[in-house]
This record gives sequence, C-alpha cells and structure tokens, in this order.
Amino acid sequence: QVQLEESGGGSVQAGGSLRLSCAASRYIHSSYCMAWFRQAPGKEYDEGVAVHYLGGSTHYADSVKGRFAISRDNATNTLYLQMNSLKPEDTAMYYCAADTSLRTCTAPISFKKWTYWGQGTQVTVSS
Repeated sequence: QVQLEESGGGSVQAGGSLRLSCAASRYIHSSYCMAWFRQAPGKEYDEGVAVHYLGGSTHYADSVKGRFAISRDNATNTLYLQMNSLKPEDTAMYYCAADTSLRTCTAPISFKKWTYWGQGTQVTVSS
C-alpha cells in the first residue's frame, strides 16, 4: 500500500509559478509510474496533466505543454510538478497518482484508473 500526500498549492496571479510536491509513504522505486491529474471547479472528471512513465519518459496534456514540468526524486520518494506561466484556467484541485501495472504505465494521459491517489492540493490562479 502506498499513501500519497500533495503539497505546494496556493493562490497566485496569472503568469505566476507554483511547485507542487507529492510525497510517498514508502520507497517508490522505478517500477512505479506516477502522474498528476486535476479537477477544475464544476467539472466531474479529472484531467490528466502530466505523466512520468517507467524509464523516465514524460507526457503532458496539450493545455500545459511548455509551461508545466513533471519530475521525480526516487531517493526522497517525491514527485514534483513545476507550473509556470499559470493561467486562470489552471485553477483546480491537483492530485498525484501512482501505479505499477503495465496497463496503467503504458496508457495514454487520458487513462484515469490509477491505483494510488493522494487527497489533492488546491491551486487558484486569479486574473
């Protein structure tokens, strides 16, 4: 069992930056893929934001390409999301997720059936 805890959310003005962190309760070795999702106010679905696949490759939603960067530090069991040039439409609850299944770790960014989820951290971007 893996527990994930996000932090780093907050309120910023458009154009600002935030760095989200996701701490895992135990050692996250390289066989785990990890990702960030978000749920905007009034929407019922989570949007895949960024995925850190097995082997280190990454993939981003078109809406955040060039602005967000996902990274991980296996030594500290932490996943990061650096968010730059934030826009009001980035306002959402951000969640991190982890999994070991090959199906999940090779799925497109739209795949949402990950095994482990955090509780989320709120990001609010004002215009």
